Amino acid sequence: MIDTNELMSMVESLPIDIKTQLINRLLDSLNPSQKEIDELWAKEAEKRVAEVRNGKVRPVPGEKVFEEVRERLSK
Repeated sequence: MIDTNELMSMVESLPIDIKTQLINRLLDSLNPSQKEIDELWAKEAEKRVAEVRNGKVRPVPGEKVFEEVRERLSK
């Protein structure tokens, strides 16, 4: 059996693309995706993009959002 230090040494020597795949699989194993929820989020994102594109919603710059949050928190 491989000990933790040996495993870490092996992982550190891997190419970046393999490390990225490994990280993604490890994260998935800790927090498995829920297909139904992922699909709902994808639909919501598509809906919001369409609302911005058709002018129904105007995006707010992030700087302005954070400025408003800071103002509210400072009161």
